[in-house]
Amino acid sequence: MEKSDALAAPQTADGAEARFPYDRTTVERFRRAFPRARWSDERGGWFVPGKTAARRVERWLAHEAASRAAHDDSKGRDAFAFDPLSSRYLQVADDLLIRTPYSRTVLEELRAVPWASWDDELRAWRVPFRSYEELQRRWPSIERAAQHAEPEERKRRWEANKHSGECKAAKLRHAERRRRRFPLPAEDLPPFGRAVATQQYGIVVFTGISGELADAPELSAFYPQMTDAAVDHVWVRWRPATLTELIKTWPARRPAGSTERSRGWWQPTLDELRIARRTARSLERRRQRIASF
Repeated sequence: MEKSDALAAPQTADGAEARFPYDRTTVERFRRAFPRARWSDERGGWFVPGKTAARRVERWLAHEAASRAAHDDSKGRDAFAFDPLSSRYLQVADDLLIRTPYSRTVLEELRAVPWASWDDELRAWRVPFRSYEELQRRWPSIERAAQHAEPEERKRRWEANKHSGECKAAKLRHAERRRRRFPLPAEDLPPFGRAVATQQYGIVVFTGISGELADAPELSAFYPQMTDAAVDHVWVRWRPATLTELIKTWPARRPAGSTERSRGWWQPTLDELRIARRTARSLERRRQRIASF
């Protein structure tokens, strides 16, 4: 039973409400545990009277959730035994351990699996057997993405495409990123030292003006704001925003409009900050692990 499906809320009168998905046997157990409970159509839940009702209902719901999880895990084990997944990316232990090369698709798929969680110590995703049915449904996409992300496959694709225009453009973007510079309208510069969002590099902190006019026609495809010849652009130095800076940044109330995006920077929204904070936390943990070796 998921936490969102079961709720015990204190009432103004002495007592507490209990809500849970309807199941005949669950209702029977609830009535045995709380014989004074009464159903309320108005509340859409059960009302348990008594000064200690909230604590007792919460304890009962937690016990039901644990029992349901154990039952669902048992069913998931049976389903796995009947129709198992076999893959080099999957290991069977107390639960299911999944290790793959880094892939954004794999991350998105596993985050959508109920109760799946990342184990930093094992460097693997852990999926309980009660989620086996959903994992099995998503597994073809997970395995394809993992195979696509293998170093040998990446190298093969790079060798096949290294002389293509796409590869040359990627090299140009990589070299440009290493310069840590960004072309911005000279009359509309961002506040230095504060985290702002960009299309090319995510959320960054601009640190100062280099003193050079931005005049690089070959980069206009990468920096669309440079296509406005009527506006003078200057190179501005930048660095990635730290986790502390991202946490302190106040989010914008609404997404950036076309005017803000066309100048190259804008105040990030809460969704943009959440993504950046998650990435920054991951990088920080990685640095800590390397430093501990």
